[in-house]
Amino acid sequence: MDAAQGGAPLSPAERSSHTAFIENNTLYVWGGYQVVAGLDIVLPSDEIWLCDLDSGMWEQMEMTGDIPPHLSSFCGANINTKLYIFGGYEEAGYSNQMFSVDLTEPRCTWKRVTDTKGTTPSPRNKHSCWVHRDRLIYFGGYGCKTLRELQNTSSSSFVLEEMSWSRAVNEVTLCKGWNSEVNVFDTLTATWSMPETQGCAPSPRGCHASALLGNKGYISGGVEATELDMFCLDLETWTWTKFDITPHFAPLGRSWHTTTATSDGTLFMYGGFSTNGETLNDAWQFNPQTSEWTKLTHPHKDKPRVFHTACLGRDSDVVVFGGSRSLCIIMDSMAILRLPSPHHCKDILIFQTQPYSLSRLCEDLIGRNSELFRMQLSCLPSKLQRKLEKRMTFFSAGS
Repeated sequence: MDAAQGGAPLSPAERSSHTAFIENNTLYVWGGYQVVAGLDIVLPSDEIWLCDLDSGMWEQMEMTGDIPPHLSSFCGANINTKLYIFGGYEEAGYSNQMFSVDLTEPRCTWKRVTDTKGTTPSPRNKHSCWVHRDRLIYFGGYGCKTLRELQNTSSSSFVLEEMSWSRAVNEVTLCKGWNSEVNVFDTLTATWSMPETQGCAPSPRGCHASALLGNKGYISGGVEATELDMFCLDLETWTWTKFDITPHFAPLGRSWHTTTATSDGTLFMYGGFSTNGETLNDAWQFNPQTSEWTKLTHPHKDKPRVFHTACLGRDSDVVVFGGSRSLCIIMDSMAILRLPSPHHCKDILIFQTQPYSLSRLCEDLIGRNSELFRMQLSCLPSKLQRKLEKRMTFFSAGS
């Protein structure tokens, strides 16, 4: 991979509220922001970072085309290495624009998704997305609706925030608040739809975590509650179910955490911002079959995270990247402002959720003892030799 000027390895800037996904054991990272001198600085939209997880080495790819504006709290989703960005907050206000880029093309070119069918959801940020059968299924978020849209919206799916009335440039009155809507975008037909759901739906929220297991989408947190709640939506019948969790055996309530579906049919949760004002470093496993939470031990207790991303890597590893290691609360006479501190991160945390195979154990043993085994590498097939050289690079860098 390329190196920076002077021979130093390339690496991305520290960031929070970015999007990330893993394809072919490569971590892709786009967007996000930092806080510099108390101001939010959105990172460039015309670049994407790739990390080879075998070697830990980064490279940067430039992007052209209809580059998205500077966005915060957008929602990113990947379908077969095609990245979609929907919503977020930009300088002009809340957005409901969608952009896509095919990362397999020799030249990464952003395209604004236009000429869609159906009704585009109202502008929003802090929402989430499930990817299911070539569809992007969005849930929740915070944003604005016009008075006409509000009149056509169920009172249970949109909570108007007090003192949120404002007038846009065109004198349309906008109402801000949280929603619990489910909006579906079919990527094959470019069609928006809003299915009618049944069952016990989550309350309107944002800053929650979501994950997909089979045909069910899971939602947790994002509300001011003492204990973490958990819901799932059957994406075939559009039926919501709330899990009945034994009190005092659930994690603290939280927002801006991550939940990742693992290969054994459980959900792995890490970090977040608790309702008592603490940046968390705990890891939990949720079993949907038994509705039980289990607290896990892990080697990253000194690395609390909020606004981070988490992806499922090879051998069922959960790969956490970026985020902030602390969150400060600023109060004034009008409001409580929750702002991330400048303590943004760019390290990669690996959480092992399953026993490794013998092959993986041998790779890591050789990687950790490069001087002992380097002379024997030439005796191996070239493909295996290249892979082991990457593992040696990974461990020699202290990853």
